[in-house]
Parts: sequence; structure tokens; C-alpha cells
Amino acid sequence: FHLRKISKLSNMLSLSDAEKLVHAFMTSRIDYCNALLGGCPASLINKLQLVENGAAKVLTSSRKYDHISPILSSLHWLPVKFRIDYKLLLLTYKGGRSFSHLAPKLLNSLPDSVSGSDTLSQFKCR
Repeated sequence: FHLRKISKLSNMLSLSDAEKLVHAFMTSRIDYCNALLGGCPASLINKLQLVENGAAKVLTSSRKYDHISPILSSLHWLPVKFRIDYKLLLLTYKGGRSFSHLAPKLLNSLPDSVSGSDTLSQFKCR
């Protein structure tokens, strides 16, 4: 639905503006719930890949039978399966650096005299 409207507007928009529209309406929906998409069968991921391919062809004004890999590469887009894997790995990496994961490590690395404080005011003074 959105892709058809963007394709009608694409000749009036600059490439950067059209790309912003595609990112707002298409890639945000493809990226939605990547954790769930990670376990989906290939047939469902292929449907999402067709949407991404269509968006890439609209942006670059490519013909129907042009090969899609160079087009995705020129836009610096990953295929959907690799994009899902990348987003999941990125989330995992950020989770390891989150405060809830890092705070216990920092607290355990403090000397016993500091970490054994009974109150917050004692902790601040030491």
C-alpha cells in the first residue's frame, strides 16, 4: 500500500527524500519484532524480501527484471534474513553492555570496605 503511493511520488521527490519515506514506512515495519522473525520459516522471510526488493527498485527507478543484489548493495541495505540476524546480534551485544548487566560487575569489583557499606551515605563517603 505505502510502496505504491511512494512510487507515484518518487519522480517528484529527491532520492534522499524518497529514501526517508521508504525508511519511515517500509524498513521500520520489516524491522518490527526481529526477535520473532528470527525463527520464521524461509517462505515468510521471502515475502518480506519481496517487499524490500520492491522498495529498492522504486528508489532506484530500476526495471522489473534488473538483478536486485547490486541495487541493495548500492543502497547499503542487507537482505532481510541477514538484516534480522544483524539486528538480533546487535540487540544481544547491547544487552551485554546494559546497566543491569554491567552494574553487578562494577559493584563486585569494588573493595570490600566500599561495597560492604550499610547505607548510601556511607557508600558515598568511602
